[in-house]
Amino acid sequence: MAGKPIPTAHKSPITASSGLFFTQPREAIAASLGVDPRHGLDEDEIGRRLEECGVNEIQEATGSTLLQKFFNQFADIMIIILLAAAGVSGATGEINDAIVILIIIVLNAVIGVVQEHRAEQALAALRRMTVPDAQVRRSGHIQTVASARLVPGDIVLVEAGNVVPCDLRLFETVDFEVDEAALTGESLAVAKHTEALEQADLLLGDRRNMAYKGTHVTRGHAMGIAVATGSRSELGKIADLLKESGTTLTPLQHRLHRFSKRLAVAILIVAAIVFVTGL
Repeated sequence: MAGKPIPTAHKSPITASSGLFFTQPREAIAASLGVDPRHGLDEDEIGRRLEECGVNEIQEATGSTLLQKFFNQFADIMIIILLAAAGVSGATGEINDAIVILIIIVLNAVIGVVQEHRAEQALAALRRMTVPDAQVRRSGHIQTVASARLVPGDIVLVEAGNVVPCDLRLFETVDFEVDEAALTGESLAVAKHTEALEQADLLLGDRRNMAYKGTHVTRGHAMGIAVATGSRSELGKIADLLKESGTTLTPLQHRLHRFSKRLAVAILIVAAIVFVTGL
């Protein structure tokens, strides 16, 4: 019935659709997200989805001091082995060897701290790409709300000069163009449309019926359905990768970690043999 929201049947707005929103017709997306574009969501449903999906914000990395970051770099078995080697070298009078080993350990820690700090700066830059307010259609009326309270299924209006507040599947556009350089690196604004796309493996820059969080509207105006907010948006996924960049090991680091464990076991065996032989 016109003017009434489509029943959601208690289906999660996150799992209701496959996520390939750009390949689906507008009507199918509205139905899967349980919203009538002419009416928008009601306050009760908004509260439920906020509780389920969380706020539309990019979460900050857990803060730690530079000193904590520095000492965290030593929580590695290879570093512990090198520290032990430096201690043995110093105890046996090989001062030069001990100093060289300690310099290597400190340089490694400094590089790790610098990389972690740069990741935090990049994350802060992503947070600055958000906007405080957004225009939405809720309960049949256009209203301005805090962008942090946007949820999947919200009907969002954007126009030239706006920053897109969340990932949108567009269903109305008028001379609509978006600068997506922040996500795709494309220097020219991209013209958008509303028709479903056939290919499911398109890159972000080729999804012409989508507008993504943090991108800038350069021309025209449009209306779309919010399909991803917060950390589930494409910008949020980048932020999550940045937060993990300090903890995720590269293939080389994985191999070095395995090697250091085997080396530690070998050192213990050799030390035990030498000890027994000495006795």
